[in-house]
Amino acid sequence: MGNHEHRMTFADRVDACLSSFETSIDRLSDEFDIDVLRAGNVLTLAFDNQHRIIVNSQEAAKEIWVAARSGGFHFRWDDATNQWNDTRSGDDLRDALARLIEIETGVAPKLQL
Repeated sequence: MGNHEHRMTFADRVDACLSSFETSIDRLSDEFDIDVLRAGNVLTLAFDNQHRIIVNSQEAAKEIWVAARSGGFHFRWDDATNQWNDTRSGDDLRDALARLIEIETGVAPKLQL
């Protein structure tokens, strides 16, 4: 898998990332009351409190951007760690998204990526 992994394009990685988040969060949606909407490369999580978290790809910057009540975050793929890392804090996208969901629901979900 290692060699194939490096040949994945930005679009492939984004699609794989958003698809796994969509599936993972969908499984939690009854327990956490989250509506998950996917339109192309935009994943919107809608909460009962009317807040939203939006995850989308920025092709030109080769980043995934996350917009939440607490701010905007940019993640860039890191071949060394095989994960999307926050360009400022270095946090992994999965951990960051779980924390943002916890802010809205009070519970940190276990997200698969």
